[in-house]
Amino acid sequence: MSQEDRFSDRLVDIEIKLSHQEDLVETLNQTIYRQGRRIDQLEAMVAALADHIRTLQSTRQGPVNEKPPHY
Repeated sequence: MSQEDRFSDRLVDIEIKLSHQEDLVETLNQTIYRQGRRIDQLEAMVAALADHIRTLQSTRQGPVNEKPPHY
């Protein structure tokens, strides 16, 4: 095998590796994008739940487990 053939083989190997890395980077970017969207959704849900809890606490008359006066 000539030196030119070895160089050509190495170049092909490098191009293949680069192609795989580009695919991996694209996959990782898509994953990060989806996770970011999901985090945004979960943060909105947590905020809504916190608001709901604050509303419940502010409208509650007394302790939930309070015994009726006849006990």
